[in-house]
Amino acid sequence: MGALDGIRVLSFNHFLSGPAAAQHLGDIGADVITVEPLTGAFQRNWAVANRFVDDTSVNHITTGRNKRSIAIDLKSPEGIATVKALLKTADVVMENFRPGTLDKLGLSEAEMRAVNPRLIYAATTGYGADGPYAKRPGQDVLLQAMSGLAAHTGSMDSGPVAVGSVPIDHHAAALTVAGIVAALFERERTGVARRVEVNMLQAAMDLQGESITAWMNGADRAGPRGSDGMANWFSPAPYGIYATRDGHVMISMSKPADLARALDLPEFMEFTEKDGFDRRGEVSRRVAGGMARLDTAQAMERLAAAGIWHEQVVDYDGLRQNPQVAHLAAFTEAPTAQGTPMVMLAHPVRYDGQTPPVRRTPAALGQHSREILTEAGFKADQIDQLLASGVVVQSDRMRG
Repeated sequence: MGALDGIRVLSFNHFLSGPAAAQHLGDIGADVITVEPLTGAFQRNWAVANRFVDDTSVNHITTGRNKRSIAIDLKSPEGIATVKALLKTADVVMENFRPGTLDKLGLSEAEMRAVNPRLIYAATTGYGADGPYAKRPGQDVLLQAMSGLAAHTGSMDSGPVAVGSVPIDHHAAALTVAGIVAALFERERTGVARRVEVNMLQAAMDLQGESITAWMNGADRAGPRGSDGMANWFSPAPYGIYATRDGHVMISMSKPADLARALDLPEFMEFTEKDGFDRRGEVSRRVAGGMARLDTAQAMERLAAAGIWHEQVVDYDGLRQNPQVAHLAAFTEAPTAQGTPMVMLAHPVRYDGQTPPVRRTPAALGQHSREILTEAGFKADQIDQLLASGVVVQSDRMRG
């Protein structure tokens, strides 16, 4: 059982943000039907690090669970007619193509609503539905550059740095889910079916809400990035990562005097909290010197004893040994069709203490085509004809 039991979603999404949003809806009970081209959506045919598990892309593992798949030739009149039949029983349509792509195929929002006026239409784009940048490619690292995220990451000494993951895609997915759920709630109350729009540019800006707001309102700054080891331009020292003899430790907000005692640095014992802002560089450099004399275990023991917020810097392998990650069961596994375990991040929200289960592992291309068409009212001979003509594909292939 889930919050969205009985809600049917048609997902025309590809890449990451749209498929991730659709997966979240599937996790909480929605019947998510991915409508794919005959060769398969991008995320099943391409993989980060070129990594496939028994021919299943890690990108498909990331975004493909709790969905069904139907593969349709959207360039044929019969394919468009098939989609319109599916629309009659849908509650939500999702897509993250460049603006106008579905319109050219004969599947504009207006044409879809003519089939089903109760549709929630959700579009995730790079820059919005219109405007001077509407047709630009909306890719995470490009949005990091445009939104200021890259310019505000790194140090004043080394220059801008791209974030090593894809936070904008994932945040855009979360905003899309929030918008769809809000629109469904409103439709049930008022009968009004809304268009939901999320763009990655504003998602990127929203990720930086605190710092952008401070900057736009005249906060004091010497530049867009931190210096002398500081993680940013706006926090008091020594907020940042500091090297030990055998690793690195992140230090959060703390009083200079507490750090002076913890690291045996009497020379700034009298520094005030205001000095943490006004003398950032000096404090940060002294802390760096104190940390460099210690190994990681020693540094963490001293910081803990002084009540200073800190954490060891680890890579993803560190997550495997993290006891809180284990307690939360933040990873889950499911087998491929060949039996090899696939590691997935669990749904990140709990409901009455429970995490929604993996009801369906990432689907093969068109794995559910026949059953979806049957539910839409197609007769067996009609389905046979669609499959025989190649308008619809059903297969057990994980790649197109």
